Amino acid sequence: MNPAIWQGKIFTGSWEFGAAADVQITEPATGETLGTLGVGSSADIDQACKTAAAAQQAWAGTPFEDRAAILRRAAALFEQHEEEIRTWIIRESGSISPKAQLETRHAALESYEAASLPSRAQGDLLPAADPSRISFSRRTPVGVVGVIAPFNFPLLLAIRAVAPALALGNAVVLKPDTRTAVSGGVAIARVFEEAGLPAGVLQMVPGDAEAGATLVANDAVRVIAFTGSTAAGRHVGAAAAKHLKRAHLELGGNSAIIVLEDADIDLAAAAGAWGSFLHQGQICMTAGRHIVHESVADEYVAKLAEKARNLPVGNPATGEVALGPIIDKRQLENIHRLVTDSVASGATLAAGGEFDGLYYRPTVLDDVRPDTPAYCQEVFGPVAPVIRFRTIEEAIDLAKDTEYGLSLSVMSGNAMNAWNVARQIPSGLVHINDQTVADEAHIPFGGVGNSGNGSRIGGAEANIESFTDIQWVTLQQEAARYPF
Repeated sequence: MNPAIWQGKIFTGSWEFGAAADVQITEPATGETLGTLGVGSSADIDQACKTAAAAQQAWAGTPFEDRAAILRRAAALFEQHEEEIRTWIIRESGSISPKAQLETRHAALESYEAASLPSRAQGDLLPAADPSRISFSRRTPVGVVGVIAPFNFPLLLAIRAVAPALALGNAVVLKPDTRTAVSGGVAIARVFEEAGLPAGVLQMVPGDAEAGATLVANDAVRVIAFTGSTAAGRHVGAAAAKHLKRAHLELGGNSAIIVLEDADIDLAAAAGAWGSFLHQGQICMTAGRHIVHESVADEYVAKLAEKARNLPVGNPATGEVALGPIIDKRQLENIHRLVTDSVASGATLAAGGEFDGLYYRPTVLDDVRPDTPAYCQEVFGPVAPVIRFRTIEEAIDLAKDTEYGLSLSVMSGNAMNAWNVARQIPSGLVHINDQTVADEAHIPFGGVGNSGNGSRIGGAEANIESFTDIQWVTLQQEAARYPF
């Protein structure tokens, strides 16, 4: 991670100048410039795709044991350099240390998990109508995979696509968010460079929306793995469809935590606080809607607000804090607008609603309605809106009343009753007696509705389906004879 290696450069299999421009890497907690990195133009993206395509065939032909070994070495390097990479995540994205440590740990786990894929991309021996013929299917790499990753979990949300795509014999062009391009781009490029990945197989080119559009449109790229907002995902999905290529879209969310009347309110409030305030609420799975039975709502709001008032907010690089800074001024202004509009429309501010610089206090809103702005829209900030329900049917209807369908939590003293509620609500992820934010390297991850297009990244089956094609093959000893 030595800046002398990557300052002002992009990664094309080696570190080189020649990018269209530089971007300053800024620490949101202090405004300090941490370094500069090359930013790619459309021409840089096209050249990266061309280089990746040229390198991919030899990589696909590499024995599966050798590909697996490189993935294992990458995993070990993520472990070996955990502290160094974690420091960059903290300073570049405003993460508290435990969240940053979760990312580095998962980067290693994702790579170890991916190391099992080269030997598992198997086909089937198929029945043949002609007994002199062998008929089978096999899995083949798609070619070049474009990965577009966001700022909030910069390392994790990039590596979970990069690692399996590489393991299955593809080349990858990675475009990280320019705000977190070191922890979400440089770290990955350096690890795979040191792990012995052949030059050219991985390209890392930070860029803007135009660079992303070029990546989606490039003929060499056959699959796009995109993580970001629903609005941006619509554009990516439409552009990919125009070019007849697959797009795996992991998009926004407005996930519900339902608190039934028999729930342990102390545990439920702790789960609600974690689900809404972790990483300043800048997580797609954040608990954005707290749907609480009216008999326990006052107690729940009081305990949630007490937690919000006492959570320390500050610079995670210099102190023991629970929340760091919002990523930038634009995002903070959007959070505050939704909070103030909600209060103006009748919500009660139970805690928070204040900020200092980019530090936004964890906020609890009570007395919200289905049309309250901070309840019905994705805030992407540390805001917990609480709405009350009387009947189970009302709770289910409230939870279903959203365009999103990413994660769902139901808290109850009776797990089977909670499951009976949860199974009636469309959601890609469901957690009974736990909060909404969770991910593991081996599980299929994705949402429904406007949270994604039903694709899954994670787990052997989903990754093989995502990053390979199926080819049908027939084989016979002699050439077939036809009457023409």
